[in-house]
Parts: sequence; C-alpha cells; structure tokens
Amino acid sequence: MSELEVRELRYFIAVAEELNFSRAAQRLGMAQPPLSKAIAQMESRLGVRLLERTTRQVRLTAAGQVLLDQARIAVDAVQAAARRARRAGQPTPQLVVAVKPGGDAGLLREILAAYRETGSHLPPPEVVVGGSGEPIAMLRDGRADVALLRSPFDGQGLDSQTLVVEPRLAVLPAAHRLAGRRRLRLTDLKGEPIPRWKGAAPSATAYYTGCDGSEAGDGHTGSAPADTPEGPLVASVEQLLEVVALGQAVAFLSRSTTKQHQRPDIAYRPVTGLSPSAVMVAWPETSRSTAVAAFVQAAHDVAAHHPDHMTALAY
Repeated sequence: MSELEVRELRYFIAVAEELNFSRAAQRLGMAQPPLSKAIAQMESRLGVRLLERTTRQVRLTAAGQVLLDQARIAVDAVQAAARRARRAGQPTPQLVVAVKPGGDAGLLREILAAYRETGSHLPPPEVVVGGSGEPIAMLRDGRADVALLRSPFDGQGLDSQTLVVEPRLAVLPAAHRLAGRRRLRLTDLKGEPIPRWKGAAPSATAYYTGCDGSEAGDGHTGSAPADTPEGPLVASVEQLLEVVALGQAVAFLSRSTTKQHQRPDIAYRPVTGLSPSAVMVAWPETSRSTAVAAFVQAAHDVAAHHPDHMTALAY
C-alpha cells in the first residue's frame, strides 16, 4: 500500500467536512469526477470504506472519522513545517510569541525581559496579540514558536508547562441580588444564564460555565449540564463584560483579568467550588529551538516568584 499524499488528504478533508462531493469540488476549485475518483482510489489503497454514499447523502464511516481527525493534524503539521522553515531562513529570524489579551496573568513583560537577558545570540522576541483561540491556532500552524495560554486547551502535539494557577471570580451586574455578598458558593449561581464563547469545545464550555468540577456539574465533567441556561455568545472579555453589565448573564473570570477590568457597573466576588485558571507556556513538541527553550526557562523563572505559582490547592 502506497502512502497517502498531502493533496489527497486535502481532498478527503473537504469531502468529509462538506459531506457533499459537489460542494467539496467547488471548494477545492476542481471538477467533481476526478475528486470522486481520488476518494475511491484512497479507499481502495487503504482497504476500508471512508464514506457511505447514497443518492441522498454522504456520511463518514468510523474509519473515515479517524482519517479526518488524523488528516487535519497531518496537513496542519505540513503547513506549520513550511512556515517555520521560511521564517527560520529569514535574514533576521525572530521568536514569535502568541498571547491573547489578559492571557498572561501579568507575566509577559517580565518574561520578555528575562529572555532578553539570556544573551544577544538569541533572536529577538516578537509578540503577536490575538483573539480568543488565535494563539493556539498560530502555534499549531507555524505562525508562532511559543505561546502563553490559559487552560483548558487541546494540547495534542504540544508540550506545555504550568506557570501560575489563580482563582476565578464570579462576574455579576452591580445590581445583582448576590452582589452584596462577600463570597459565593457555586450553587448560589445555579440557574443563571452564562455566556458561551464562540468556537469553544464542550470541555471548554464546561469550564467557562463553571460546570467542569464535581460540585458544579453533579457528575458532569465534560460538558455543561443541559439545565444550565445559555447566555449570549461572546468572543472577547470586553463583550462578556457588556452582556453581564446589561443583566443578560453572569460569568467567571480569572483574578488577574478582573483587576484589569474594574467597572462601577460590575461586581466581582470569590466563589467556593469554582475551578481555578491556569496560565501555561506551550510550544510544539517537535521543537528543538534553543530560543524556545530559553523563553520557556525565562517563563519558569519569572513564574517562580509569582504569588500564584502552582497554588491550585490553596483555593
């Protein structure tokens, strides 16, 4: 059996995502007959059915779902390798660090200073600030060499190290019935609508809604319980704060993030039973870059002096 080519994997991904040969061919900019032939040849070489075809629909088989998951990883890895090779060959290479606003727990500037002090032989750092989900996407597709991320995230293909673990606080409208309390229990907020983050996986949704722990989810640890009211869909902390201030939802944010967003129409309160927020430094597991290693060491050294360094059990 010959190996599958990247081109064939792209063909299959398009068909598997569209579940329609005509739309997939249009997406790929090719005619449908050669696309159908290519998929049939893949199935023949692999010796398994990847798709179930009827006159009405196309569905993935179990083997097809496995190939789709692995094909996405493989194609991303090829694209990332090409990007990293191009960047490494530039006359003045840089270490690209990806982060989202509020995603560094206030550590980034100190980490950059510690990295620069390591030595002039290292490439200068370039920080790219992206929106929700962008830093990890940049890390996977080769646009970034290292990233500061908040858990939870999909760590497949990545190495990571936890830097700090800080408590999360409830975010309430200032006029909320519970805003006058000094501390809340997670059960106090049961039945309150909670914002959903765009593109969040079920495990991340459980975390953002406070349903990832045993106390919160009554045994549901992979997704939010069905009786948790859905609040508005949000894509940034600023948007989240607005919907909370308007009384449309309550939410949970890390302590360092709340310190950056003090508002008279918002109340922040500690919550017993709420899982904490971990800030982590992550990099591709295949990386052999001395610059990445130096940045990770700098991050570790800076975090060691942070009051929330690995203190998850204290909350």
